[in-house]
Amino acid sequence: MDSRNEEIAAAPRLHQAFRELSDRLSETIVGQQALIERLLIALLADGHLLVEGAPGLAKTSAIRALASRLDADFARVQFTPDLLPADLTGTEVWRPQDGRFEFQPGPIFHPVLLADEINRAPAKVQSALLEAMGERQVTVGRHTYPLPKLFLVMATQNPIEQEGTFPLPEAQLDRFLMYVRIGYPEAAAEAEILNLARAQARETLQSTAAAVAKMPMADLFAARAAVLDLHLAPAVERYLIELVLASREAQRYDAELARRIAWGASPRGSIALERCARARAWLAGRDFVTPDDVRAIAPDVLRHRVLPSYEATAEGWDGDRLVAALLDKVPLP
Repeated sequence: MDSRNEEIAAAPRLHQAFRELSDRLSETIVGQQALIERLLIALLADGHLLVEGAPGLAKTSAIRALASRLDADFARVQFTPDLLPADLTGTEVWRPQDGRFEFQPGPIFHPVLLADEINRAPAKVQSALLEAMGERQVTVGRHTYPLPKLFLVMATQNPIEQEGTFPLPEAQLDRFLMYVRIGYPEAAAEAEILNLARAQARETLQSTAAAVAKMPMADLFAARAAVLDLHLAPAVERYLIELVLASREAQRYDAELARRIAWGASPRGSIALERCARARAWLAGRDFVTPDDVRAIAPDVLRHRVLPSYEATAEGWDGDRLVAALLDKVPLP
């Protein structure tokens, strides 16, 4: 059996593995199905995730739950104003017995990294993530160190407390595959959360935690390859590209909208939109991408890449509203 036939034969097993992963995450992270889907899309599309939401919405728990289901190491870094770049990347330590410096890697070398409250650290620390997220490597002194083949950063930020925070620069925002905003769960989900909390408290008291099955890295990389093999029709690809181009040349659709957009999405936005649309279609069990896949994922991919002008900001426009206007103006194929 050649490699192509092997991939086709493995497809049902890979889909089942991701369905089970989604189901297990849903049992732990209640009322945040959109966040779970975005986590899986980021995993499949080989990108990073920025999640914004009020405290207590399971942002940290979500990435911990995902990491516990992967055969990969996990690290959490609490970003604070006094954090240093070396606290993230690692540093060279002098070994007098050997007469040389030895590099001690930091938490950034873990395959799954949670950057908790990333906007609480100054730009110097935030910039330490730029090279790692963009080039999958870290340079310390005169040496460059490669990062693991799986490298997923999930950063969180709190939209409520702005005192002592440092806004992320646009260059770093662009490194995130998606910028996801989450809200409060509904009443039914809230009741389920209470039941889950009671059950977890009993398990803690009884110390009866069961072993968790972990997804092998070989399955994850095989699924990523399968995502890239999905069929993307020329008409859907043109629609995807037109959405991004419209963010730069909105005057072709609406002069007022053009006035409200200061900067449009870069080619990195096009790449992210295609990869995420493919991953969403694959998770749905399809072997082709539809315009609905593009439209469903566009707000999370583009809201941080389409920047409002000063006038638009004063009028109450933000990235979400601009992307919604673009989706409304660009005709479906």
